[in-house]
Amino acid sequence: MKKYFILTFLLLLVQSFFSQQDERPVVGVAAFTCDENPRFVKLVTEKVVEMLTNTKRFRVVDRTSSDKVKEELELQKSEAFLDSKNVVEQGASLAAEKIITGHITKIPVYAIKNSVGEITGYKASVAFQMKIVDVATGLSTDATSFEGKASELMLSAESAVQYAMNSIQEEINQYFKMNFPIKGKIIKILNSEDTKYIKVLLNIGKNVGLKIGDTLTVESIELIDGQNYPTKIGTIEIENLAGESFSEATVTNKKYSPIILSNFSEQKKLECTLTIKK
Repeated sequence: MKKYFILTFLLLLVQSFFSQQDERPVVGVAAFTCDENPRFVKLVTEKVVEMLTNTKRFRVVDRTSSDKVKEELELQKSEAFLDSKNVVEQGASLAAEKIITGHITKIPVYAIKNSVGEITGYKASVAFQMKIVDVATGLSTDATSFEGKASELMLSAESAVQYAMNSIQEEINQYFKMNFPIKGKIIKILNSEDTKYIKVLLNIGKNVGLKIGDTLTVESIELIDGQNYPTKIGTIEIENLAGESFSEATVTNKKYSPIILSNFSEQKKLECTLTIKK
């Protein structure tokens, strides 16, 4: 019994350590619903999971077997979850902060035949709506519609649906950026002697999809009544991607330099959010 408790304690320490190292938000994807042609529902859901995972900005968990927020809430109340900060539980699941749900409105798949009636390939299109649900509050975003164009002639019905999904990949990636803003912090002032156009170091880079030329809003965060109160104090532009996890940026207007300098300190890192171009 004593060995069991020691092993359990060590396991919790290891799990806690790794969860603290990875601060990416935890997002679950529920199984999409469909009024017709349910054969391809899993394929569409898995494609959305793949797109979300490929952004490398999230810890993505499979919630395809529990497609309602109520079930997620009940799951997180169980002994499987150790605390409210997404610390790993006794198995291999994480408590999702957000759940992506979807409903397929149409997914026609056509078998194309030649003059003698032989199937030569397949074409497909897909249309669906997605929502993002906050697990803690149960509130969701408005449903956003996506429609993939009809595929080229493909060898299988599955590959035709995959093609239709791939045609809207960029649109879906933009949707993720809009609803999960890229955030980071200024961790160092690189040229404090140049008070006109200061250059700063951020703790985010290629790992979250930043590109040279991207602009970010800089905010000073004040704690008021237990809540974060952000105040915009400037904008910066990415000039250099310094490895996977760092980037260098310069203020876009010299008027921001003294404000950022006066607000920054080793103890008070300034938060930055990527500006989304609609």
